Amino acid sequence: MACGSNASLSCTWSMATLRSALPSLPCAPSRVTFARPKLNPTLPSFTGLAPLSPILSLSSPVFFLLPVPVPGGTKKILVHLSCLVAESTSFEYNFTIIDNGGRISAMRHGKRVPKLNRPPDQRRALLRGLTTQLLKYGRIKTTRARASAMRKYVDKMITLAKDGSLHKRRQALGFIYEKQIVHALFAEVPDRYGDRDGGYTRIIRTLPRRGDNAPMAYIELV
Repeated sequence: MACGSNASLSCTWSMATLRSALPSLPCAPSRVTFARPKLNPTLPSFTGLAPLSPILSLSSPVFFLLPVPVPGGTKKILVHLSCLVAESTSFEYNFTIIDNGGRISAMRHGKRVPKLNRPPDQRRALLRGLTTQLLKYGRIKTTRARASAMRKYVDKMITLAKDGSLHKRRQALGFIYEKQIVHALFAEVPDRYGDRDGGYTRIIRTLPRRGDNAPMAYIELV
């Protein structure tokens, strides 16, 4: 700022005089840059801009009492919240370890079970009904898949009847729907299939079914 010393009351302002009046800075950068403050990540594997949970960003530590099985009972220990989250986000947490003292099989390799497009309970009821009808009439017509699936159950019922014990009779009563068929089966099977070891049924293919062209077959007792 330049001002007259004697009689002049007017002052002349300029940028140079204003800069000279300001205090000098030790390090004056040519341009101003704004840097985002770095946040300490809550988890070692997390590199975002904010914590995962507002609970984890608290300054005071958070602990939980977790029951741990020990010989003779359980014991409660204090565990920090960050340890729990770090453990849940680890790679090993994705695999569940099952140890119940038995054999564990994860995949169904080689399990060729005819499902017949039905859930297990309905499939078992269907096979029980077909077995009951075949033992009652001696010959029925059904699809080839159902005939092949019910064949082993018919053979098992005849095998139970050949044994003839009370336990085998009760097993047959639990599978066949009609009680009279079970008693007739146990009375006739020893004379009819006494000399035959398996192969008590015969499947005869026939023309496909009208409408859906499903392959059909007759299944009968030998």
